[in-house]
Amino acid sequence: MTAVVEGRDSVVVLPTGGGKSLCFQAPAVCRPGLAVVVSPLISLMKDQVDALAACGVEAAAINSSLSTDERRSVAERVRSGRLKLLYASPEKLAMPRTLDFLAEQEISLFAIDEAHCISGWGHDFRPEYRGLRVLKERFPQVGVHAYTATASATIQRDIAEQLGLRRPELLVGSFDRPNLVYRVHRAANRWAQVCEVIDRHPRESGVVYCISRREVDELAGALADRGYRALPYHAGLSDEARHRHQDDFLAERADVVVATVAFGMGIDKSNVRYVVHAGMPKSVENYLQESGRAGRDGLEAECVLLYSGRDPVTWKMLIDGSDSAAASGAARSLEAMWQFCTSVSCRHAALVGYFGQTWHKSGCGACDVCLGEIAVFPESLVAGQKILSCVARLEQRFGADYTAKVLTGSQDQRILTAGHQRLSTYGLLAEFGVRTVRDWIEQLVGQQYLVKQGEYGVLAITAQGQELLRGQAACQLSQPAARASRDRGSRTPGDSWEGVDRGLFEELKALRKELATARGVPPYVVFNDAVLRDMARRRPSDDEQLLLVKGVGEAKRTQYGAAFLRKIDAYCAPRGLPRDVAEAAATAGPAGGDEPSATRRPAAGRDLGAQRARDCFARGGSVEEAAHAAGRARSTTLGYLAEYLREERIVDASPWVDPVAIRLIEEAAEASGNQRLKPLYERLEGRVTYDDLRIVLACLANREEA
Repeated sequence: MTAVVEGRDSVVVLPTGGGKSLCFQAPAVCRPGLAVVVSPLISLMKDQVDALAACGVEAAAINSSLSTDERRSVAERVRSGRLKLLYASPEKLAMPRTLDFLAEQEISLFAIDEAHCISGWGHDFRPEYRGLRVLKERFPQVGVHAYTATASATIQRDIAEQLGLRRPELLVGSFDRPNLVYRVHRAANRWAQVCEVIDRHPRESGVVYCISRREVDELAGALADRGYRALPYHAGLSDEARHRHQDDFLAERADVVVATVAFGMGIDKSNVRYVVHAGMPKSVENYLQESGRAGRDGLEAECVLLYSGRDPVTWKMLIDGSDSAAASGAARSLEAMWQFCTSVSCRHAALVGYFGQTWHKSGCGACDVCLGEIAVFPESLVAGQKILSCVARLEQRFGADYTAKVLTGSQDQRILTAGHQRLSTYGLLAEFGVRTVRDWIEQLVGQQYLVKQGEYGVLAITAQGQELLRGQAACQLSQPAARASRDRGSRTPGDSWEGVDRGLFEELKALRKELATARGVPPYVVFNDAVLRDMARRRPSDDEQLLLVKGVGEAKRTQYGAAFLRKIDAYCAPRGLPRDVAEAAATAGPAGGDEPSATRRPAAGRDLGAQRARDCFARGGSVEEAAHAAGRARSTTLGYLAEYLREERIVDASPWVDPVAIRLIEEAAEASGNQRLKPLYERLEGRVTYDDLRIVLACLANREEA
């Protein structure tokens, strides 16, 4: 942001969901003039503009979907100086007519999103992006800023060179996404494995990536037939169908999109809770970007990758071999992706390391390896040597399936006919079964002890493999951990459901969808899931408390605050739930049950701070004394007091509220016949605090029940 504000060129690399848009949007609002943003897809432009408008920022997009009148309206808003951000495609922006129009305006900055498309070295090169070099030529005094989620040092330098940037700042954030749980499995029954993930996330949004269009259509159709709200998305569909399916997904009329990589940059949905790759991606860059579509709101999300030995073969058939340099680069990318799939090291560490960054933790606690779902076979060296010995005795003339059958003592007629049952390695690994041995062979390929050659994937021993045979190297082979639970979810250690009233969250989610439908925007533009969870955790009672919810600003409060407060009132009042519960107080009870933690009776396992506060209240201690005893903030202690008053049916507020204030509140409540906070606060013209109001009204309610 400093580079943008100071007008210096920059190349910024941040992971998907890492805040790239904010890097130019916030400075654009602060700086005089118009910020011009290059975006590759109309749908993505619309999402960004809708989100900015919801926050009270003047933004617009200019693209082929606009009518003549709409284009004139946007141009007038630009000329008037009202517009702060203008989104355009690279083709539109590079047109002489567009550049001439912009030359007449005060331009604050140029931001180029998905900037890896500029580089021929990147994984998603787009020739139309090359024309953006004209920006620095036509506007030499305006800062140009390139943003991408995946770019090596070579690609970063190429982006800067292709754009003609002047001494740009190269700013690279961490590639780690700690809220994502990565799991990598060999594909056995892809259909069942995909359904298993979806079933762990009922009625939550997810994306399933497939390699081919045929696989997309088949899987989406099968899911729909089974009752899942699933839709396909790929380049073979009509523009109208793709837009309709994407809109249904964004509006939460569909839960699952089954897609090819064509769905990559077109999605800006913040509450995707899982991403499944039903086949291996073609590169680590693609995997990081596609899996990064999950958990953009910072909440926990699950990323499951299913791979098989056929996947690299499929990708090689799809890659255009006419450009030998490009084909060579694609082959290296496939090899790196295969190594990621077959490794048994921390997934977070492997991804960070691929992009040249150092992993400083002993374990991530958020991948199948570190969660103990994958165990290292203790006799990996011996098993690896047996496999390589078998490959050698088969004269390096057979593939992985055949080799695994020999090692497990199969009675396959081909083996018997060839006389391979007489080999010394026949049946050496019979106790492990074909599937496990087949997996181990793939892992040895990924760890470069074996290599597949030719059209049929014939196994050959590498130089490293010869060292392994001699005991001069060590391999690691995985096996399913016996202690791993099959009922695993996507939770990370810092689970963001802690203290959330699940019932209220669902009510707020339904309201969000209703408001979004009425306004014609995706639900997450109203509020994302992180905001709704914090709202269901705090249960705010008025505008002042609503602004304390993370992600609620003045613009959102003005637009949606009244509706959400009414919904919270309607939910909490009949249940007698305390309001304005500070985060620490709300997390005192177990999370995720059917009954909100705030409604549970005290138990022996009560939070120590809460118990100390209650003991102080029972002695007539003040809020300040209880906060000191509990070691908690005043706001948290007030939450403890609300719970104490309700559960103990306290009718006297005098230990915590001045008698004069008590009398004023009681008289106002009796005169108006109303015990809602805001009307009483306004009636008393600020002579009492909201805290006093809550305490006295709680005691009045207890008195009436008694």
